[in-house]
Amino acid sequence: MGIGRPLLLVHGFGASLGHWGKNIPVLAAAGYQVFAIDLLGFGGSDKPALDYTLDVWQELLRDFWATHIQEPTVFMGNSIGGLLCLMMLADYPEISAGGILLNCAGGLNHRPDELNLPLRLMMGAFTQVVRSKLIGPFLFDRIREKNRLRRTLQQVYRNRDAVTDELVDLIHTPSCDVGAQRVFASILTAPPGPSPGELLPRIKAPLLVLWGEADPWTPISIATIYQKFGKTNPVTLIPIPDTGHCPHDENPEVVNQHVLEWLKKLVVEN
Repeated sequence: MGIGRPLLLVHGFGASLGHWGKNIPVLAAAGYQVFAIDLLGFGGSDKPALDYTLDVWQELLRDFWATHIQEPTVFMGNSIGGLLCLMMLADYPEISAGGILLNCAGGLNHRPDELNLPLRLMMGAFTQVVRSKLIGPFLFDRIREKNRLRRTLQQVYRNRDAVTDELVDLIHTPSCDVGAQRVFASILTAPPGPSPGELLPRIKAPLLVLWGEADPWTPISIATIYQKFGKTNPVTLIPIPDTGHCPHDENPEVVNQHVLEWLKKLVVEN
């Protein structure tokens, strides 16, 4: 959508390209060529039975870029989507004009050394239950109930009014697709992938890091790694007050303004 410098938007866990509905029209109207994609296994995409990893999605993004864009692109992502954007910037600098991260995840899943022993044992048991062909589907059906999805979203959105029926449907509808439960089980038991700390030293492109300060999943204390990296590299870190894990959807006016201001400077500098 739109013309001009290409932007590729990458959603987070459980979401889809529709999660950018408050951003795409604004960015396109400002003169940017905006692309968004449903990661394999999410949204309206296919949900084949395979092992889902960050590497699988990175290959998908690379193929999408080669097919539809074919010029240096700004990669913009939320949560797991942000981590995928970091991977693209680190592994494919020749196609990357910059990166915009919104509450970037530290991994697809927790690493064992990030958990204390009791929690590690509990997560190990949960992994077995999720993968169980008998109990896994039953558990998934409970998790994807609309009222449970709403409560989960109300935990990660600071403004409960932002958790609308449309948002709940955006996440619930794809969970009813054939194969969705296998996707869920595969992702929850997948390796965490590279960490931002491993990726950042390989990144030369400018970064805009936006962080909802009220995020209980990826607290803003994690953003200190970008502050340190910004001392010697082109990084702009902007906290967004009273906002949770998905600032682009919960507080789109503020996010869109910061993104457009940063993109304008990026054009000038380039």
